[in-house]
Order: sequence, then structure tokens, then C-alpha cells
Amino acid sequence: MSPEMRGRLCLVANTEWYLYNFRLPLARELRSIGWEVVLVSPAGPYAARLEQAGFKWVEWRVDRRGLSLERELAAIWQLTKIYPHERPLLVHHFTVKPVMYGSLAARMAKVPAVVNSITGLGYIFLRAGWQGAALRATVKPLYRLAIKRRNVSVIFENKDDESFFLKNHLASAEQTTVIEGVGVDVEHFRPLPEEEGKPLVVMPARLLWDKGVGVLVEAARQIRQDGETSPIRIALVGTPDPGNPASISESQLQAWVQEGLVEQWGFQQDMAQIYHQAHIVCLPSLREGLPTVLIEACAAGRAIVASDVPGCRGVVEHGVNGLLVPPADPAALAGALVRLASDPALRQRMGTAGRMKAVEKFSNERIIAANLMVYSRLLSTVTY
Repeated sequence: MSPEMRGRLCLVANTEWYLYNFRLPLARELRSIGWEVVLVSPAGPYAARLEQAGFKWVEWRVDRRGLSLERELAAIWQLTKIYPHERPLLVHHFTVKPVMYGSLAARMAKVPAVVNSITGLGYIFLRAGWQGAALRATVKPLYRLAIKRRNVSVIFENKDDESFFLKNHLASAEQTTVIEGVGVDVEHFRPLPEEEGKPLVVMPARLLWDKGVGVLVEAARQIRQDGETSPIRIALVGTPDPGNPASISESQLQAWVQEGLVEQWGFQQDMAQIYHQAHIVCLPSLREGLPTVLIEACAAGRAIVASDVPGCRGVVEHGVNGLLVPPADPAALAGALVRLASDPALRQRMGTAGRMKAVEKFSNERIIAANLMVYSRLLSTVTY
């Protein structure tokens, strides 16, 4: 990026946790090449860590789950005050509400350039029934209003989501780019030999029905029914997400644990250590953008079992670095897990292939460079 394209830039998300865990390498690279980076999100424990990393952090009050018209308008209005105060040359929004509300606020505040990352279609587009249809009927016009403008670029994590937006006229082809995921630190996530003992399957994810937690639990039940004791251990590595309507309740989780189907490990700060303990990484999600946990698993040299859905199949090549199974199919999932659990040599071959894919395709350096190219291309077309 040329010197004249540097100035102040805002990265905006619906949690400070997201910015810290997934976008800090991008923020650091931007700072290193001369940008002044401001991070904008709701308050939370990771805000202090962002500031400790040397970045200005600005609180944005937005309710991830709520749909109160008064609160939603207040969230947009607050951004219309934040942007003129910070005077960014470019803003980059991540996840649904920041994309919609941030784009509208940037339009009102006359921000020169806007980049929107669609990190997955999410709950609104997955929800069935009349409520889901009503939400989509509301959200689609908002997306069109927010996105279809000359000074807006849109980044998708997979081709399926890009095609969905183009088919529904939510964005135009000249605006869109596919950048597969947020990147992975391939030096931090490195392969180590498997530990001895009963094969351990870990599912690292927010504990949502949409992530396929219930499907994995039913697969565990079917595996156990084939014998008196299960040949594998299954650990859920994550926590419920009360801000998401698809969150699994604590009482349901405890019932599964008491039944002996899964272990609940909760949130883990050191995910590299979790992958080292694992023999198999599993994500039976219904749909993804491009799941970071799977590229981390690849970098750590672990075989994967995942649903054959957009996002997951962008990381997993069936039979090469993992196994893909039909979504919401506990029997198929159980069969894939047992197959890998009983074949250490196959796991090793898949882990090696996954490591190679992570280094060649998903490294932080490659993903950050792709984001910077979007910024440069957009800024070359706008007046500021």
C-alpha cells in the first residue's frame, strides 16, 4: 500500500474477544506499515488486552441478540458519532450487525472507504420457520442499503456465501472478494506426536445448536451403544453463547456430561495445547464462513471430521486431511469418528496433509496480504 493511502483506520466488531483473537495480527501489520488503528467494539474483558497491545479502543454499545428498535437505532446513532470523531479514512466491519449498522453509519458520516467482512450467514439465514423468514425479509433490504455502494467492498470467507449474496442482489460482483478465513499462526500451532491413551475427539466451538453440538452428542450415544464402553473420548471445548438465540443451555450440557456422553472443558486460552492433546478435531456445523478452529487443527497436524457444508469443505478435503460427513447425520458422524479413532496411520497421513495446507494456504501472512490488497484497491477508486 502506498504512503498516501495510510491514515486512520477503524476495525469494528460485535465483541472485543473477536478483535483480540482473530484480528490482532491484521491490526499489528497495519500499524507496522503506518496506519493508525482504532478498535471499536462492545466492552468486555479483552478490551484491556487490546489497549495493552498498544491500540486505541472505543466502546460501541450494541446488543448482539436484541432486536429492540430503540436500542438498534441507538447503536447506529452512536457509530455516527464515533466515526466523525475518529475521522477514519477506512472502516472495516466484521459480523452481521457491524456490517449493517456500521455501513449505514459510515454512509451518514461520509467515511471515504468501507470494507465489510461477511464471516458466515449466521443465525438469521439458518433459522427455519416464519420467524426466520420474517428476519430475512427485514435483513435483506438492510444489507442492500448498507452494501451496494461504490465505496464499499465486501469480503466473504467462502464462494458459497459470495454466491448467495450475488444471487439475492445483496452485493454486486465488482464489490466482492473471497478471502478464506482470518489466518493462522503456523509457528504457534505446530504438530506434535499424539499422546498415548484412548483417542480424544475435541470439538472447539461456541456451544450452539447450529454448530452441531447436538449431532455430536447423538453420535456419541450411538458409538457407545455399539459396546459397553465408548472407544473414544469426546470433549466440548467452548462455552454457551447467551448472546446467540441458538445457544445450548447449561442444564442441557450438564445432562449430557452426567450421561457420560461428553466432557465439557469450557473456554481454553491455550488452544495449541488442546490440539496437542487431541487425536481428532471435529466440527459438525450446519454452515460456516471458514472456521478458524479447522485451520488451527490443520496447522497442528490433526485429522479432522467435519460436516460437508460451506466453510468446512473449504478447509477439509475428504480423504486427504480429514473426512466430510452429511450435516445433521449422527450415524455418518459416528462412523467417521470410529474409523479415524481406529486407524492411527490414517490420522497421521491426514494430519501431515493438513499441516501442508495450513502453511501453503492459510498462514497469517497470506490472509493479511489479501486484506491489504482489498484496502488498496478500494482506496484507489474513492475520493477522500
